[in-house]
Amino acid sequence: MSPSSSQEAVESELLAAEVTEALAGRRFDQALAELFPQFSRSRLTGWIKDGKALLNDAEARPRDPVAPGDQVRIEAEMREEVRDAPEDIALDVIYEDPDVLVINKVAGLVVHPGAGNPSGTLVNALLHRDARLREVPRAGIVHRLDKDTSGALVVARNVEAHAALVAQLSEREVNRRYLAIVVGEIIAGNRIDKPIDRSPHDRLKMAVREGGREAVTHYRVAERFRAHTLLTCKLETGRTHQIRVHLASIRHAIVGDPLYGTGLKIPKAATAELDAALRGFRRQALHAQFLEFEHPRSGKLISTEAPVPADMLNLLAVLRADSKAFAAR
Repeated sequence: MSPSSSQEAVESELLAAEVTEALAGRRFDQALAELFPQFSRSRLTGWIKDGKALLNDAEARPRDPVAPGDQVRIEAEMREEVRDAPEDIALDVIYEDPDVLVINKVAGLVVHPGAGNPSGTLVNALLHRDARLREVPRAGIVHRLDKDTSGALVVARNVEAHAALVAQLSEREVNRRYLAIVVGEIIAGNRIDKPIDRSPHDRLKMAVREGGREAVTHYRVAERFRAHTLLTCKLETGRTHQIRVHLASIRHAIVGDPLYGTGLKIPKAATAELDAALRGFRRQALHAQFLEFEHPRSGKLISTEAPVPADMLNLLAVLRADSKAFAAR
């Protein structure tokens, strides 16, 4: 970026590497992605085109092949990746060190700014907490939770941690477990292996579709009620709305889900408290309770747990009381 286009100070770091036998014949941009996984491919390609990434001390094209022993040099410029404004929004941090944060996201908090939510998001809150996150793709967020899903979400605090966590997610090495209160009685756990893609009828929704992206969800019964079930769900993949779509596909939609729900199911002779609780639950009863990953620097296994929010605890208590009252009749 030239001084005439911005007065922003840009820090740079000189990096060097040698092309190995394993990379022989690969494109220059592909080799860079392997040699410097801490940077996004788009950033590396930009450096090649700007003459900041050199092959044997000469400019090269992204598609040029590399050979064993070739010398690679990069003037790595740490420009801002994120330009959203910081906002003083309270965050519940359940784990923190110089490389990662784990946030207990509250229901109702949007993760990324967008057309309908230009501010007041998790990204705005993170930038207020740590201004260095401007230099990290997507302000360090490597996976997302829907607006009305609560629970644990990991944030990378530097580009190296971001690349490592993205790789772990891609290799399905991040352990994510959720609690879901669903409509209907489920007898036993199972595995849902159904591809997911954008719905052809409603662009706001996802759907199980042949030819869609692979999606696998495992679920187990944690507790049964008269007309509802508490499940623990484990993600093998991480598609948009995956748990919500999968559970709806087996006719056990999540309580309160505004997109995939099938309406209220109030059991016969329900207590007044249960009737009110079910009618008043206005979000999907889904909580990302457990998150486990390998620390990007130390390799240590980091296990975190987000406390179940009050609205779900209250609904569970009312469901238990209703089942107990019905059994006593």
